[in-house]
Amino acid sequence: MTTHADSAPTAQTETERLERCYPVLSALSPPARSRLLHSAQWMRVPSGAMLFDDRQACEGFPFVVEGTVRVSKCAPSGRELPLYRVGPGETCIISSSCLLGHEDYNARGVTESDTLLMLLPKPVFDELMGERPFRDFVFHLFAERIADLMQLIEEVAFRKLDQRLAALLLGKGRLLHITHQQLADELGSVREIVSRLLKSFADQGLVKLGREQLEILDPAGLRRLSSEGSGKA
Repeated sequence: MTTHADSAPTAQTETERLERCYPVLSALSPPARSRLLHSAQWMRVPSGAMLFDDRQACEGFPFVVEGTVRVSKCAPSGRELPLYRVGPGETCIISSSCLLGHEDYNARGVTESDTLLMLLPKPVFDELMGERPFRDFVFHLFAERIADLMQLIEEVAFRKLDQRLAALLLGKGRLLHITHQQLADELGSVREIVSRLLKSFADQGLVKLGREQLEILDPAGLRRLSSEGSGKA
């Protein structure tokens, strides 16, 4: 990770928060738990900070206690495809796979809000993989993330962009304060195509477009579109 730690937080308070987010730590043997807590590297990172990027060495295993990290695959053109987000109690499978396979990162991680995390150094991660509760925890969440990524692949490969855009707009409230570029980034597309689709949505009476905001006029219509597609994308 490229962001350096600020001053360490109060040990007991943050340790309690860590164990609430990651109950598996309480299942470790006393020596393993002591080793983990003694080697913990606490980091308080502002929103928008890059934690890791393509071809960087993986320095450790992150435990997110507060905030969210967005993990994306980046193309040389600058386009990004969001893969998943890591919140409190979750793990980053890109970090896991890099540590297990002794490989560099092949994606980018950026904080989406002010984030508090604990970084477990690689040598300690390797030691804890010998503890069954920790190993089961890593591989269980690894399996969950793989399932999420398979769903993402299905979305990108088999659903039209208008369907994906309609689905993305739903469930965020009636008024969305978001730009066309932000929507394009979420979809791994380009702003011009998303803007064209949004204008089509507006022409159909599904949404009302404004400056850096969007009002949902017909959520039922968007739901139908998200499941059926319009054939225009």
